[in-house]
Amino acid sequence: MNNEITEYINEQDFWKEELVLLRSILNELPLVEDIKWGIPAYIFNDKNILGMSAFKNYVGLWFHQGVFLKDKANLLINAQENKTKALRQMRFSSIDEIDKELVKNYVLEAIENCKAGKEIKPTRNTKPVILPSELKLVLNSNKTLNDAFYKLTLSKQREYAEYISTAKKENTKNSRIEKIIPLIKAGKGLNDKYK
Repeated sequence: MNNEITEYINEQDFWKEELVLLRSILNELPLVEDIKWGIPAYIFNDKNILGMSAFKNYVGLWFHQGVFLKDKANLLINAQENKTKALRQMRFSSIDEIDKELVKNYVLEAIENCKAGKEIKPTRNTKPVILPSELKLVLNSNKTLNDAFYKLTLSKQREYAEYISTAKKENTKNSRIEKIIPLIKAGKGLNDKYK
């Protein structure tokens, strides 16, 4: 058993019993436990099959290629319609809602879909990064910061550019720039702590 997952479960205030039950179901299956993006992840043949996580109002399973599941029990949710292509969620708001055999059947189907090569790969954003003038000015005036910024991946550069450009007021843009400078120098993305 993965100690990091035990720690994750023990850190939860409300959903420990549900997480322990879901974990016991998943550990009966041919999956490898790991922690990815800060949550328990379950892997088959080096492919992410699902994740397990607790939120304020529910505990859930995230099937990475859930779009291919038949979902006969109508349990799966697409949390971001028109945005999320493959990911589907199964949510539980109490331990009584967790049907061990049903969960097991969904996971086994996901494993079979993985074996069959069913997969939607994420499409990469290839649009050029458009820097707001305020960020350009700061980068141009500080070579070290400029070098650090351009060592970041395009997606991280894009996160910073959007973060600054979405601020409406000048003082908000300036305070956001001050906030991101140490992150850029450290080679971190704006949202790294959530990954």
